[in-house]
Amino acid sequence: MGLMWTRNFTLYFGARTISLLGDAMMPVASALAIGKVYGIAGVGYVLALWTASAVLVMLFGGVVADRIGARRLMIGADVVRVVTQGGVAVAFLDGAPPYALLLVTASLSGMAAGVFEPCVNGMVPLVARDPQRANATLKIAEAVTHLAGPALAGVLMVVAGPVFVYMVDAATFLVSGVCLLLVRVTVPRPGPSDVLSDLRRGWEEFKAMNWMWSAILVWVFWGVLVVGPYIPLSSQVIGGDYGWVMAALGLGTVLGGLVAIRLRPGRPLAAGAVALSGYVAVPLTVALGLPLPLLMAGHLLGGCALAFWSVMWSTTVQTQVAPEVVNRVNAYQVAGSVAGMAVGQALAGPVAAVVEPRAFLLVSALVTIGVVAALLLIKPIRRLGREPRAAGGRSIPVSAGLPT
Repeated sequence: MGLMWTRNFTLYFGARTISLLGDAMMPVASALAIGKVYGIAGVGYVLALWTASAVLVMLFGGVVADRIGARRLMIGADVVRVVTQGGVAVAFLDGAPPYALLLVTASLSGMAAGVFEPCVNGMVPLVARDPQRANATLKIAEAVTHLAGPALAGVLMVVAGPVFVYMVDAATFLVSGVCLLLVRVTVPRPGPSDVLSDLRRGWEEFKAMNWMWSAILVWVFWGVLVVGPYIPLSSQVIGGDYGWVMAALGLGTVLGGLVAIRLRPGRPLAAGAVALSGYVAVPLTVALGLPLPLLMAGHLLGGCALAFWSVMWSTTVQTQVAPEVVNRVNAYQVAGSVAGMAVGQALAGPVAAVVEPRAFLLVSALVTIGVVAALLLIKPIRRLGREPRAAGGRSIPVSAGLPT
């Protein structure tokens, strides 16, 4: 254990954990605080703009991270989010902040998240002597924040109100930035190139991996019809118990992370897709209007299912993508996977005006089943094994994961 907990990794672990806590708090804080003033449509548009802004800058974030270093970019992103979340907190002092201000801060915060996210995978090998153990530890931290963040936001919203919640959220990014500032890493210097060439190289790597781009195509439907509209719709359906239900989802994420660390299936993406079927319980329990204990049980199962898939996916990305392009490729796959989410968030308000939210969430449950089936029908996903990339930094050919 001592070999892993070096000064650099300890600081990075602290930065990543507190930043994840802030990320986990934001959707619940937005759903409850903004929803109370501007309704479902107001929440949906704010979250959609945040997500769309992240997607728009994500590809360039990956390029810049490969060129100047992920650490610098992450610090800058944290500084921006301190300002945006602090600004929203001040705006809530008057009770009802201008909606235009909420849209502007959502856009800026989304851009910051968009340049931060592609850096996450690239930093781990720089700060950890044992990346596999480090990734497992960080996944548990992520699961814990998914448990604590929504519950903390929900409780603080009831006890102290939106001003205090957003101030705490801003403080998490401040702590993250300070920790990253103290990290000392050596950034490899890339060869001479231009932005377009770097983007093209990342795209070629992404396009060559059939298992990756095919999963992202399926994930667009997941974003539009399941996870995108889920927060705006479910927060209004569940009401005051929303924080506790999200806490159950977070606890399920903890359990799923622990299971994923112990189980090492030979075909990780196939195993992850099968496990993902458990997520159907999340929209289904809300759609059926079940009592709180059953809502929490369904979200516990769904969190476990989604966490297991997430571990299998991130492990596959880290082992199959060459280190010198991992930030760029990661930017492409993250941008693609969340693009549908932005559309789903934007549609939540208009859909709620013509379709009862519970009816739409029932459709989301059916789509979840369809997503799982689609993933398992794709041969590169179903057949891809655990083979790591070849020595020397080159990716193993995609055919290594296909039937002969």
